[in-house]
Amino acid sequence: MIVVFTDQQRWDTVGPFTPNLDRMARHGTHATVALTPQPVCAPARSALQTGRYPTTTGVYRNGRVLPAAERTLAHHFGDAGYATGYIGKWHLAGSEPVPEEERGGYRSWLAANALEHTSDAYRTIVYDEANEPVLLPGYRSDALVDAAVRFAADHHDEPFYLFLSFLEPHHQNEVDDYPAPDGYEERYQGRWMPQDLAALGGTAHRHMGGYLGQVKRLDEGLGRLLDALRSMDLLDDTIVAYTSDHGNHFKTRNGEYKRSCHDASLRVPLALRGPGFDGGGAISRPVSTVDLPPTLLEAAGLPVPASMQGRSFLPLVRDPRAPWPEEVFFQVSESEVGRGIRTSRWKYYAVAEDADPWNVPAAARYREQALYDLDHDPHELVNLAGHASHAEVAAGLRERLVRRIVAAGEAEPVIEPAAELAGPRQGMTDPAVRLHGPKPVRFGHQPRP
Repeated sequence: MIVVFTDQQRWDTVGPFTPNLDRMARHGTHATVALTPQPVCAPARSALQTGRYPTTTGVYRNGRVLPAAERTLAHHFGDAGYATGYIGKWHLAGSEPVPEEERGGYRSWLAANALEHTSDAYRTIVYDEANEPVLLPGYRSDALVDAAVRFAADHHDEPFYLFLSFLEPHHQNEVDDYPAPDGYEERYQGRWMPQDLAALGGTAHRHMGGYLGQVKRLDEGLGRLLDALRSMDLLDDTIVAYTSDHGNHFKTRNGEYKRSCHDASLRVPLALRGPGFDGGGAISRPVSTVDLPPTLLEAAGLPVPASMQGRSFLPLVRDPRAPWPEEVFFQVSESEVGRGIRTSRWKYYAVAEDADPWNVPAAARYREQALYDLDHDPHELVNLAGHASHAEVAAGLRERLVRRIVAAGEAEPVIEPAAELAGPRQGMTDPAVRLHGPKPVRFGHQPRP
C-alpha cells in the first residue's frame, strides 16, 4: 500500500501534463470529483491520516498538533503486521525535527514537519528515526521518490504501507515562487490557463509555468515509482493511491492560494490502481479525501474503525449505483470559519461572520454566503446567494448543510439566509452579480501555508 500525496495540486492538472497519472486513472479507478474536507495543509492531512474531520481531531488549522491518542492509518496497518513508513512533509507536529510521539505511529521515518522550511528545490533535508538530518541528493521530488523506491526494496518481502508526501507543487515560501527543475518552467509557461484563473487574474500568469513544471516532474516520479514496483515484481500486489491536500486558486479568491470555498481550493486529483481498483473506471459522484482511509483499509481486508467519519467508496468502485451521499461536506478555517456542501450540481457555503478564524474551530451561527450552479457556472463566477430566483434551492441546501454539520460531530447551528438581492439573475454580465464569494483574507495571525 502506497499513498502518493502532493501539496496544493489542482484537480484539473490530471491529463496532458501527467501521462503516468492519467494512465493510472484510466486503467485503475478515478474519482473525478474529489474534494478535501479542509482546504489548508494541516487540517487536510489530519483527516487523511485518521479518516476524521479536522474539528474532531482538533487540527482545525495549521500549527495544531495531531493528538497522540488519534489512531492513524499507520497504527491500523502496523497492528495488522505491515511495515509502515513516512517520507516527506508531515505538518502535524509542534516542532522540528518531529519527536517520535508526534509521528502518528509511523515506524520508518524520513521526513520534516515543514519541508518548505528545511529544504529548497535542490537541497532536500529531512530527518531520520533518530532525528538526525539527512541530505537527499537531486531535485526535491526526485529525491523523495528515490527514498520511496529504497523503502519498497528494503521491505519487498513483507507487507508494507508507505505514505510518500511531497511538497510540490506548493510554492517556496520565502520567495513566493514555484521552482521547477531547470528548463521545466520555460517548457510550460503560456501552455495552459484554467478558465477561472483566466477570468479572475491573480498570480497564475506569473507562476503557472513553474507550477506545471513541478506537476510534470511529480508525474515523472510517479512513473519511476511504478516502474520500480514492476521491476521488483510488486506492482500487481500493491495498491497505489494518488491525491493532494488541497488545490490552488493563485490569489484569485483571497490574499493567498487556498482557504476558500471554491473548487480551485477544494477539488483535488484522486486516482487508485492495484487490487480492487484496476478496471474500476470513473467515480463521478462527489467523494471526500476523508473517505480515503476507510477505503484503503477495506481494500486491504482490514476492519474500518467505527470512529472514522469518512466512509469507504469501494462499493462505488464495484457498483456506481451503490448507496452514497449526494453531497460532500467541507470546512474552512484560518481565513474564516466556514461550512459548506458540494453536490454534483450545487455549491452552498455559509460563514460565521463574527468568529475569530484562528482561535474558533466552529460556531453556533452562520450566514449564507455563496451559492453556485456548477452545471451552468463550473468556474464559480456568478454567486447566486441572496437571489430570489434561487431561494428555494438555497433553503433545501441549507437544511442539508445543517444535517452534515451535526453528522460531523458539531453542535447544530443556525444558518441565516443571505440578504435578498435585487437585480440581474444568473448568466447576465452585470458586475453586481459577478461576486466571487468570500471576502479577502485578513492575515492578522499570519497562518503558515
